[in-house]
Amino acid sequence: MSSFSTYLVGFIILIIGLAIGAHLLGAPTMWIVVGVIILVGIGIMGATTRTRTRDPGGPPTY
Repeated sequence: MSSFSTYLVGFIILIIGLAIGAHLLGAPTMWIVVGVIILVGIGIMGATTRTRTRDPGGPPTY
């Protein structure tokens, strides 16, 4: 499993936990769905920036 998918799986588990907590607190379903969509977007952006391969550096300059 790549580090990208591992990061996303962990973030999805976090989102599910937060959504269940919001439901138990009585938040309206519409706002839970909006929050989940926003958090999924943040998770994808975070996963791509954290797991992006860096460009190889050029030869050292002295």
